[in-house]
Amino acid sequence: MAADALSIIPGAVLRNLSDKLYEKRKNATLEVRDSIPRDISGYLAAHQRFHILATSISSQIVPPVLNSFLDQDSRVRYYACEALYNIAKVVRGDFIIYFNKILDALCKLSADSNANVQSAAHLLDRLVKDIVTESDWFIIEEFISLLRERMNVLNPYVRQFLVGWITVLYNVPDIDMHGFLSDFLDGLFNMLSDFSHHEIRQQADAALSEFLQEIKKSPNVDYGRMAEILIRRAGSTDEFTRLTSITWITSL
Repeated sequence: MAADALSIIPGAVLRNLSDKLYEKRKNATLEVRDSIPRDISGYLAAHQRFHILATSISSQIVPPVLNSFLDQDSRVRYYACEALYNIAKVVRGDFIIYFNKILDALCKLSADSNANVQSAAHLLDRLVKDIVTESDWFIIEEFISLLRERMNVLNPYVRQFLVGWITVLYNVPDIDMHGFLSDFLDGLFNMLSDFSHHEIRQQADAALSEFLQEIKKSPNVDYGRMAEILIRRAGSTDEFTRLTSITWITSL
């Protein structure tokens, strides 16, 4: 089965995904994009061992596609987004094993200098969110580790990307984001203080409001670490941040 799976995408195509010549990379990503829905979907319909097949395919295709996100040519990055989108549509839950690398790539692409790449990345991001929320294999601790590393990034596009993920995971019934709140609470308050980007302040405020409403229902909240963050934020030079932190303190 594994050998048959590997034959679906020619070895030359896989090699060309990381070739130094733009035309080879472009043609390879286009071939992956165009062949995934047609060939692999039909192949899967005729065989029962889906997970073995999907894992074999993913292990060969996903890494070179992810490498293409680092390409200097925006067209390669764009086609890589399309290719990965098509792969994700087929393998679905088996895609989760690459979540860390994919989230890291999407975080960077959310701030891409090319508008078309940003648009393609947003489409891929929505699909990945759908896959994660329906998956039983998602490991929240790995996401929190990545989130902790990124929460203090100042780029507004990255901030919107991160708040979007926090909000989505907050609404997944089987995930208790309150248990990890102290890992990203300070970052949300940083965003709340971003008076130069009104939309980010609104998103951060909405996220903080949701967490505050439900916080007492979680048995896993680290109130000690939270208190340190809130007391420090109560001395902020930004009035709205001060008010929000004081509201939290008096509500707990």
